[in-house]
Amino acid sequence: MIRLEQVSRTYGKGDARTRALRDIDLEVEKGAFVTVVGTSGSGKTTLLNVIGGLDTEYAGKVFVADRDLKKMGDRALSRFRNGTVGFVFQHFNLLEHLDALQNVSLPAFFTGEDESRALGRAEEVLSRVGLQDKLHSRPGQLSGGQKQRVAIARALFSRPRLILADEPTGNLDTRTGEQTIALFESLNTDDGLTVIAVTHEEFLFKNSTRTLHMEDGCFEEERPA
Repeated sequence: MIRLEQVSRTYGKGDARTRALRDIDLEVEKGAFVTVVGTSGSGKTTLLNVIGGLDTEYAGKVFVADRDLKKMGDRALSRFRNGTVGFVFQHFNLLEHLDALQNVSLPAFFTGEDESRALGRAEEVLSRVGLQDKLHSRPGQLSGGQKQRVAIARALFSRPRLILADEPTGNLDTRTGEQTIALFESLNTDDGLTVIAVTHEEFLFKNSTRTLHMEDGCFEEERPA
């Protein structure tokens, strides 16, 4: 599913030069649930951005679903991000003036998909994450956990094969965070999605299939599941 070969990412120049990733090698099989643990600034978010095609200014090779991301143009990368990868972020990134259905179906606006069809699929994925009774609620009417479920539903909207989650429990209390992780586990085991989640809260992801510890842009160790 995913293969990285000697991937490095550097920001800045001269004395301000920072290596966010240092010669990373990584293979992730289809259907895995991988947790990447590390402190702030260890390179976790950069790793996700490279795998998801959001950051292309790296050295080395990145293959996702048998595609060499370095060889893809802007349009092909956009299709890849829209159809293969679902992103979940710490800060939800929901539009306050849109209800849950509209937030989830927003990707269809950029592809020109029929609105009624898009809203129907949005309703399906919102039901999948347990929000069938919040379809017309705006973010300001939702709890933190509900907002994150809307964000997960949006990530599922385009039927991706890979979910990339960046500190998905960072703004949630422990109990709500555990419920969110249980949802990721269900998407992995029941729907067969490959999941990579980066976090500094390792204890929440105790049921992942692999745990990688990252520090200073490198994998320090792999801990058994």
